[in-house]
Amino acid sequence: MSIDHESVPRAGRPLPGGRRPATGVLDRPAAAQARCAPAIGRHRRPFRSRLALPAGLVTVDVLALGGATLLSTTTLGTAGRAHPLLGIATLLPLLLALNLAGGLYRTRLTLSVLDELPALTARSVVATAFAVTLAGCLDGHWPGRGTATPLRLLTLLAVFLLLDTLGRALAYRLVRRARRRRPSPVLLLGAGQLGQRVAAALTERREYGLRPVGFLDPDPVLLAGSTGLPVLGGREVLEREVRRHRVHHVVATEGAADEGETAAALRDAARLGCQVWLVPALREYGSVEAGPGRRGGDHLWGYPCLRIGRPAMRRPGWPAKRALDITAAALGLLALAPVLAACALAVRFDTGPGVLFRQQRTGLDGKAFTLLKFRTLRPNNEHESATRWNISQDHRMGAVGRLMRRSSLDELPQLWNILRGDMSLVGPRPERPYFVMRFGQAYPEYADRHRVPVGLTGLAQANGLRGDTSIEDRARFDNRYIESWSLWQDVKLLLRTAALMLHPDGS
Repeated sequence: MSIDHESVPRAGRPLPGGRRPATGVLDRPAAAQARCAPAIGRHRRPFRSRLALPAGLVTVDVLALGGATLLSTTTLGTAGRAHPLLGIATLLPLLLALNLAGGLYRTRLTLSVLDELPALTARSVVATAFAVTLAGCLDGHWPGRGTATPLRLLTLLAVFLLLDTLGRALAYRLVRRARRRRPSPVLLLGAGQLGQRVAAALTERREYGLRPVGFLDPDPVLLAGSTGLPVLGGREVLEREVRRHRVHHVVATEGAADEGETAAALRDAARLGCQVWLVPALREYGSVEAGPGRRGGDHLWGYPCLRIGRPAMRRPGWPAKRALDITAAALGLLALAPVLAACALAVRFDTGPGVLFRQQRTGLDGKAFTLLKFRTLRPNNEHESATRWNISQDHRMGAVGRLMRRSSLDELPQLWNILRGDMSLVGPRPERPYFVMRFGQAYPEYADRHRVPVGLTGLAQANGLRGDTSIEDRARFDNRYIESWSLWQDVKLLLRTAALMLHPDGS
């Protein structure tokens, strides 16, 4: 599944995909050519500020469930031999997990307990039914045999929902009061007409807890005259202003003159630890994933507001990705040891001494590392190895090399790179610094691929973008993978890669 080749393009040869590289100095290091991005997690809000509302809501749910169980037991007594604490011990973790997965503990701009009530009711019914069934099975009696059991279930649900609704309403009232007293500074990306209106709404409606401090727009179409807020500059001042004003929220709106620069600033804000909100001009976006139980649905004084997810490396499942990499790479090296030995012997007889091919590649944050492959061709010199693009049709490649490239067996030593932490099983494929420099000049979003560790395979490769294919398409697929990352997506891509290896195409 490799797109790697031990090679240098001929003079004047266009880049893959039909485009020629931008002119300029091409001898600088690749890291200097990539757009600088703030390191992940360098600007995070205080621990208590981030978790105050979620912790409060969890406490409300726990107290409401405990109160409901106590009241229903006191009023109706016990039915059968099931102890009330057994039901609570089963119900509480499940209820909290369902509410967490449904987004009922997520901080939102618009706080309304009535908006949450349908989702909270549905999850409470599921959790209670499961807990009652489990408790009855463990106690040896099927739930429903006693006449008080259905009544107990309905009473427990009704009392819990009543107490939880009252508790959440009180919590939201306290939060709105705190937001009015100490609003959080916010930067707005885009000083256009929509940005002006959003800034005015935030200034007037203090219950959102966001106090605009200025706009970021490299070339504003509409200056900030109506709100009195300054245009602080473009993307280059983002980190400075975030630290200067202790900003933890960034609102991106339509209306910036350079949408590409605004999108890059949005990604930088997320890397700095800011919560990013997107206010689109098209109001129909308000119906996309709307509702507190779905990801992203919110509004800001009538304007649809979509919550942008955290960077992939700051999501809760990212440590599991690394654990999967270590486990799979270690087991793979052990299980494939005979195959690795056979490949090494074949390469030794085909190309002579030096069965491993070492090459500099660009990885996470533009840092270089040494990638390992089985040698399929011996280049004339280091310059050819670093700069020649494609060797799939090179006449110097023998039968062993062609077979290994077609079957992707030459990539197996990269399991050691994965075990070391240079790479991951799934991620954007690593490229040589020379081509990272050229592609970064020709394709604006190419440098964004380095937000996560590079991988043995990726979304682009699983969709057939291997070999001499469009670099622009690859960059788009790689960025799509990063922005929609999940552990299940990694599993899917590994399965798709395994299926593709059964039908090698020689790229």
